[in-house]
Amino acid sequence: MTGMAPRALITGITGQDGSYLAEFLLDKGYEVTGMVRRSSTVNYERIAHLMDRVEFCSGDLLDQLSMVEAIRVHEPEEAYNLAAQSFVQTSFGQPVLTGETTALGVTRLLDAVRMVDTSIRYYQASSSEMFGKVREVPQTESTPFHPRSPYGVAKVYGHWITVNYRESYDLHASSGILFNHESPRRGLEFVTRKISHGAARIALGMADELRLGNLDAKRDWGFAGDYVEAMWLMLQQDRPDDFVVCTGETHSVREFCEAAFSRVGLDWEKYVVVDERFLRPAEIDLLVGDYSKAADVLGWAPRTGFAELVETMVDADMEFLEGKLRYLQ
Repeated sequence: MTGMAPRALITGITGQDGSYLAEFLLDKGYEVTGMVRRSSTVNYERIAHLMDRVEFCSGDLLDQLSMVEAIRVHEPEEAYNLAAQSFVQTSFGQPVLTGETTALGVTRLLDAVRMVDTSIRYYQASSSEMFGKVREVPQTESTPFHPRSPYGVAKVYGHWITVNYRESYDLHASSGILFNHESPRRGLEFVTRKISHGAARIALGMADELRLGNLDAKRDWGFAGDYVEAMWLMLQQDRPDDFVVCTGETHSVREFCEAAFSRVGLDWEKYVVVDERFLRPAEIDLLVGDYSKAADVLGWAPRTGFAELVETMVDADMEFLEGKLRYLQ
């Protein structure tokens, strides 16, 4: 890179990961461009505090030309593809849209990089959902994939097309196989935020129950703010590669409930109701990763533990809802 500020393009900048990555890169002196879909209902809530520091451009993973134009005009040195239809449950109801965005969208962006500037360093957001019906515990970069949802299948395509473009066109293209990563900025449709928000609502007398699906599902949950550093570190390496990013610990949805309700002084068993509507057609029972390669090559390790993550999310939801109640009064 030159003496000028490095430039980065982030797709999905308005999402949880995009907002934390934008903060991280801005703090490192980057010029950040965020690609957003042209819409009258774009939600900038997660990056409202960054609006005067980020440049925005229109683009859509369904539209090849818009991505070519974004790269041509803004000339990024690094491109982070975080955009996707990223909700697993929705992918069962919208499998074709999930494939178009989460799978083929990756090809469109990679091809735009290939056509405009092959020196761009590219990051692909892969997912632990690719492992699905796991063949081994813990999961590493070499664990075979067996996805159990249209989302997981689409992510497998996105992962392998990234490898293919790296090997076919000598692109500096890396994939981060991120295990579940959460934060107060997580959408309410995700089970972790649903739990933290639900516990806060019940504690404040705004609800009297929380309906969930499979309480026995186990996941490797980390903090999204920690994981964006790993994304950046991948693009600083001399050689592109794929890395598992995780905590190496697994906890059940039941444990998440227990920790969240305990934070507000309640017994979760009195309020949580299992609702079959929230059960997946094909479930993943256990995901837990091994981040040894990321530690050895990138020098990365998670900093936020499970208990701290849950408490941070519940505290943020309590603060938000208490402010909302004060406003309504």
